[in-house]
Amino acid sequence: MVYLTREDIVKLRRLQLTSRYLERVRDVFLFCCFSGLRYSDARNLRKCDIKGDHLEVTTIKTGDSITIELNKVTNEIIRKYKDVFIPDGKALPCSSNQAMNKRLKILCRMAGLDDDVRITQYRGGERKDFFFHKWQRICTHTGRRTFIVQALSLGIPPSVVMKWTGHSSYRAMQPYIDIVDAEKARSMEKFNHLL
Repeated sequence: MVYLTREDIVKLRRLQLTSRYLERVRDVFLFCCFSGLRYSDARNLRKCDIKGDHLEVTTIKTGDSITIELNKVTNEIIRKYKDVFIPDGKALPCSSNQAMNKRLKILCRMAGLDDDVRITQYRGGERKDFFFHKWQRICTHTGRRTFIVQALSLGIPPSVVMKWTGHSSYRAMQPYIDIVDAEKARSMEKFNHLL
């Protein structure tokens, strides 16, 4: 499961861009990273869904109504596009999912998100490992994964994260919890290098 680390987010935010398209891709992607919205819901988000300090969204995939409080990053992005005309009263300048994914890979490569990522697949009981640069595996859904992993890493209880994301069971959250537990274990090992 590919997600952005805190360092990756900083690299992406600090990247100087001259392309308006890539700037919009970054804004929408970061909005997903800091709100937990699926790309389809970010693309469908309308200005009327913004209710002061929070969003009221009916998700496309499940039809659930969720409330997501705005934070510094999401609020900044909302304000940036507040007075920009986007057809159909939409709140964010989203392109098709395919175009977004293509530009997102360009953007993340420019930001230097080139850590090695291992993807393991099982076919007929045989394990195959594939290695990629992180930017090659980033897609729009990486924003939602990033939000969940970072929220859990910050110590936000899974029950609260589930209210933001619309997950209905802890079972659906378990892969994210496992990632955070593994990150905690790796982080503790850093103390071994103090001596």
